[in-house]
Amino acid sequence: MCGTCGCGSDENGVRILSPLENKGHDHLVHDHHHHHDHDHGHGHSHAHEHHHHHHEHDHGHGHSHEHDHHHKTVLEVEQDILQHNEIMAARNRGYFEAKHVFALNLVSSPGSGKTAILERTLQDLKDEIPFYVIEGDQQTLNDAERIAAIEIPVIQINTGKGCHLESDMVYEAVKKLEPKDNSVLMIENVGNLVCPSMFNLGESKRVVIISTTEGVDKPIKYPDMFYSSDICIINKIDLLPYLDIDLEELKANALKVNPKLQFFEISATKGKGLEGWYKWLRENCKSE
Repeated sequence: MCGTCGCGSDENGVRILSPLENKGHDHLVHDHHHHHDHDHGHGHSHAHEHHHHHHEHDHGHGHSHEHDHHHKTVLEVEQDILQHNEIMAARNRGYFEAKHVFALNLVSSPGSGKTAILERTLQDLKDEIPFYVIEGDQQTLNDAERIAAIEIPVIQINTGKGCHLESDMVYEAVKKLEPKDNSVLMIENVGNLVCPSMFNLGESKRVVIISTTEGVDKPIKYPDMFYSSDICIINKIDLLPYLDIDLEELKANALKVNPKLQFFEISATKGKGLEGWYKWLRENCKSE
């Protein structure tokens, strides 16, 4: 899990920022010390304490016991983190359901066109659907500023070294956004197909985005993400004439992982195939 990629280092805490209030990037709206409170190092410091304790008492059990004990400690900490996240996700879900907010968790690898799809959707539908946006990124406000330029309420979550959003980060951002009843909340997660799959945000639906440039085996390489998603948007179909990719094979691989997955084939830049995605969005947000 995240312990292998350095996610959650205390060097960079999570920041929740409003681009409209922080144009200089220097005013901190909310300093969210999630990593300090919940030991989001996924067991590194806790395991280190146990490791040190082992040497002090010198039980003489050897390297094997020490190694097993370390892994057991890491596993326990990871389980605690996921359990805490699920509890906070349930709180988010209750809030969304009470206010009839249709919340979408948008996930993808970097470069899939996730932000472009979001921008196009907001531009085309903002006059008929009240949108709110949470942008997840490790450092910059760039994506949030793009959304703010469309005059959509948006909050940026900078995760520092964290590679995914978590439910309590979303809760803090939602408190600042204060979405109206019967609205749509778009949560653009950090670009990563591994860790975000494990962290439920309390969303109504999860949308995984893949581009035609990424290859047909993406769902097999990252099965957890495709298994946990409800919708799969295949972007950049305008590039198909220039690529050696079998779209049907890509979809077949995704359906092997998740037979209930629903597909939309689009081009965000050219505007192709968007009406099917928009129809689904209209129908589902009205049913909330």
